[in-house]
Amino acid sequence: MPPIVIVIFVVLLAVVFGVTMSGIALEEKKREQKVVGMLNTLAGRSNEKTKVKRTSIEKPVSGESSIEKLAARFTPTGMVESIIQQAGVAWTNSQFIGMTIAFALAGAISARFFSFNFSPALEMLAAALLAGLVPLFILRFKAKKRLAAFEAQLPDALEFLARSMRAGNAFSVSLEMLGRDSPDPLGVEIRRVYNEQNLGSTIDLALRNMTARVPLVDARFFVSAVLLQRETGGNLSEILTNLAYIIRERFKLRGMVKAISSQGRFTAGVLTAIPVGLAIILSFIAPAYLDDMMNDPDGKFILLFVACAVVLGYLIMERIIDIKV
Repeated sequence: MPPIVIVIFVVLLAVVFGVTMSGIALEEKKREQKVVGMLNTLAGRSNEKTKVKRTSIEKPVSGESSIEKLAARFTPTGMVESIIQQAGVAWTNSQFIGMTIAFALAGAISARFFSFNFSPALEMLAAALLAGLVPLFILRFKAKKRLAAFEAQLPDALEFLARSMRAGNAFSVSLEMLGRDSPDPLGVEIRRVYNEQNLGSTIDLALRNMTARVPLVDARFFVSAVLLQRETGGNLSEILTNLAYIIRERFKLRGMVKAISSQGRFTAGVLTAIPVGLAIILSFIAPAYLDDMMNDPDGKFILLFVACAVVLGYLIMERIIDIKV
C-alpha cells in the first residue's frame, strides 16, 4: 500500500473522530443550556448571565497512562468519558480509542476482500471510517437504553422517598433505603450518591454529580427540587409526589405521540426499504443490469449518490417524526 494512502487514512480518521466528538459536545451543550433555562424559570431566576456549573467525580491523577492523557486532551469536554458513564460500561478512554482503531483497521482490511469496483484506496478509507464509528454507536445505544430504564424507574423512586420521609426518616436515610432496595440502573446511581456523601461530599455536590452522569430532565428537576427545598424550606415529600405524577403524565403523553406518529415511522421504513429491496431483486432476476452499473464509472457514482440520498431521506423523515415530549 502506498505511504500516501496510509497518511490520508490516518488524517481522515482523525478528522472524522474530532468532528464527531465536537458535534456530540455541541449537542450536549445545547441540551444543558435548555435544561438550565427550565430550572431557572422554575426557581424564579432570570436566564440572563447564568453560567452552568459543571461538577464531576474527582478522578485520580496518578497512574494515568500517556494514552489516557492523550484521550483527555483530544475528547472535547470529556464527552467520551461522559457517554461511557451513561452507558454503564467498564471502559476507559484508552480502551475506547483502542477499539476505535481496531475496528477501523478491520474495516480497511475487509474492504480488500469485499470490493465494489471503486478505487481500492477510497473503499478502504470509507470502510475504515464507518467501522471506526462502531464503538461510539455501541456506547450511544447502551447509554440510551440505560437512561430510558432510569427514567422509567424514577417515578416509583420519588414516591418511595416521599413515603419514607412521611414516615419520619431523614432524606439521607431514605436515599440509603432507596439505593439498597432499587434495581439497577437507578439503584447503582442512588448508592453512588449516598456513598459520596458518606465519603465527605455534600449532598448538593453528590446530587449534581448524579445529574452529570444521568443527563435527564426529570433527574435534574428532582435535584433542583431537593436543592431548593434545602435553601428555602417546604414539604419535600409533597413536591416529590407531585413530580412523580408529572413524570407519569409525560410518559402517557409520550405514548400517545408515539402511537400517532407510528404511521410516519412505518412510511419512513417502507420508503427506505424499497430501493434496497429493488436492488436485491434485480441482483437475482437481472444481475447483468447491476454489473453494468458497477463497471461503468458514471454508474458507480450514480449508485453512490442513490445510497447517500436514501440514508439522508431516512434521517430527515426520522427528524420530522421525532417529536420531543
